[in-house]
Amino acid sequence: MNNYIFDYQNENDFRKRERTLKKYNMLAYKKLVFNIYPELKNGNFLGEKVSVQKKDNIETYSVKLPTDDLFVKVHGEIKFHYTVYKDSKIVLLTNITPDTILEEAHKTELGTYKGVMISKSNPKKDIFKVNLLNMLNK
Repeated sequence: MNNYIFDYQNENDFRKRERTLKKYNMLAYKKLVFNIYPELKNGNFLGEKVSVQKKDNIETYSVKLPTDDLFVKVHGEIKFHYTVYKDSKIVLLTNITPDTILEEAHKTELGTYKGVMISKSNPKKDIFKVNLLNMLNK
């Protein structure tokens, strides 16, 4: 059994994004905690392989988490990024993106418009995108 240990590139920032994900997108959070983390601990690396360093036996991965189509079009896909150090059996949890909206959602309570989180820094831009996408879908 290949048991890998989790480590963090920046644990505080990662945990903030993880808690924000739990609050605003429970489906993505559940998939991350109950499906992806156990697979990683067992040595089954999920997602798209982003880069490989054969010399040091290091691989970097990116996993798309489930989210609403409208959210994806306004803010981008929610992705979980991690790096695997195969020699030392460590999985380095690096980031959850899009980090700008997740960081902002952690700092302040974000509003929603037609089911999509709206940032406090650019609310008009986000509302415009949502309205535009809704008009295109009609």
